[in-house]
Formats: sequence, structure tokens, C-alpha cells
Amino acid sequence: MKERIQKILSQRGVASRRQAEQMILDGRVSCNGAVCVLGDTADADMDILLLDGKPLPPESKPVYIILNKPKGYVTTLSDEKNRKNVAQLVSDCGVRVYPVGRLDMDSEGLLLLTNDGDFANTMMHPRGCVDKVYSVQVKGYTPQGLEELKKPIYLDGYRIAPPQVRLVSTEQGLATIQITIHEGRNRQVRRMCARVGMQVKRLIRIQEGTLRLGSLPSGSWRFLTDDELKEIKNEK
Repeated sequence: MKERIQKILSQRGVASRRQAEQMILDGRVSCNGAVCVLGDTADADMDILLLDGKPLPPESKPVYIILNKPKGYVTTLSDEKNRKNVAQLVSDCGVRVYPVGRLDMDSEGLLLLTNDGDFANTMMHPRGCVDKVYSVQVKGYTPQGLEELKKPIYLDGYRIAPPQVRLVSTEQGLATIQITIHEGRNRQVRRMCARVGMQVKRLIRIQEGTLRLGSLPSGSWRFLTDDELKEIKNEK
């Protein structure tokens, strides 16, 4: 069965779909001896596909991982600053996996990784973003600021949906707030808090859709259970 070549590359764990498209644009992929262009299709079982002159790895079984990302790791897998990345934390999972979405270097908590490109694309599509829940420790909390935080604002020219916000605790000049957002704009929670005069001191994603971080230790990962995978796929 013929499929778009970037999809085949993604299924083989070579790269994410977007990265695979760039590989094609860079002329690194060939099919039956001809350099591929974006939009080409191939039959992975019949055609000879090469990346940088080498055969593609065999198709891997789909893998779905939940990681408790520590602070100090980036979610991009090719970083010009050579910083630590999340792939290093899951290198013992048996296959090459890619992050589903982003979690900035200074943030912690739940991060999905997979080698299933279709699943990743569905999860990250703006029309189907699942709710994300964060535990946020802030400085500069005021009750007025909390009420302002509940209102919709514009980020990058886009009107975000009103978040769900509740105060969890206040102690020694710091407050812990739980924030549920419905999109995934770049550094959205930090920018929302800054708009109302609150400085984020710690940010942990504790839930994404039906998936919960639970008691998974920082820096550790586990495979999603069959029930968890079924639930989150049904959400989409």
C-alpha cells in the first residue's frame, strides 16, 4: 500500500513527521534510486527507500511513554546549544521516540513520548488539544490577580479560552495555583501569570487529558497502560 514517504519515515522511528518532511526537502531520501520530493508516495514493502544512502530500520511496534520531565531538559531532540534533552531520559525504552508537544526547559512534569507519528499529530492538532493541568507556584499572588487570570486574553494575536483556575495554598509569600488550559501556546501559563503580575517560580504539568502524572518520580518514565491509551485516544 502506497503512503506518503514522510509518514513511512515517521512509522519507522527515523524522525517525527515534520522532521521527515525536512529530510525530504533536503534531498536526503531516495526511492528506487530517485531522490524524493515532498508529496511522493511509496510502498514500504515493495520499494527501496534509503535515508542518506542507508536502508530504513524495520518498522517498530508502537510505543507510548509517560515521562516525569525534570527541570533543565529541553524537549527538542536537536539542540544547537547541546543542552540535555528528554530523549536521554528514555534511551532505555528500546526504540527511538519523540515528544508529543512541548514542555519548556524550566518546567517539569508530564510529557508524552511515542514513535507513533499519527498519534502524535492527532494529539498536537490545534482542533483537538486535550486539557492540560498545571500546578504553579507563583510570587506576587493577589486575589484580584487570580480573578484576572480566569479571563480570556490574547497571546500571539490569538484569543485563548478562559482557563480554569483555583487557589491551592499560600505560604511565606508564595502561592500554589492549579491552572487548566485548553490550548498549548508557547510558554502559555508563564505568560498568562506575568500578565497579572505573578512570577512563576515552579511549574509542573500534572495531567494531560485523562492521563495523570501521579507518583511517578522525577526523571522516571513508564509505558502507558492499555486502558490509559484507550481513554486518551477516545478523547480525540
